[in-house]
Amino acid sequence: MQNTPEITPTQPVSAPPVPPREVKKTWMPTTAGVLCIVAGVIDLFVGIAITALSSFIGALSGIWGARAIGTAFGIPIIILGIVAVIGGIYALQRRVWGLALAGAICALLIFPVWPGSIAGLLAIIFVAVSKQEFK
Repeated sequence: MQNTPEITPTQPVSAPPVPPREVKKTWMPTTAGVLCIVAGVIDLFVGIAITALSSFIGALSGIWGARAIGTAFGIPIIILGIVAVIGGIYALQRRVWGLALAGAICALLIFPVWPGSIAGLLAIIFVAVSKQEFK
């Protein structure tokens, strides 16, 4: 007879611990964060200007509904700008990848006709490629 130890079901078999791998930090999340913040701040100013000017024009000209139309366009731009700025901050901190990506998307969606759309597109690419750097 051989002397082999018996393994009972109550004895856990564990593998050696795997050390966490270090992820190399690149420039992409920082660049994406800066692009999102710049696009978001510009769009905050644009949204506030649209809302304020529509109220001013409506009051001076007496055009019915000018204030409502300006507010309907201005408030969503302000909200998208706020999300872009918050997403840019999280991209700079390399935290909450989903919010950083949402901020980059908002930076793209705000004004797709101005050069900021290039900034938003680049921010989306940089955040998406550097996903493993986020906590």
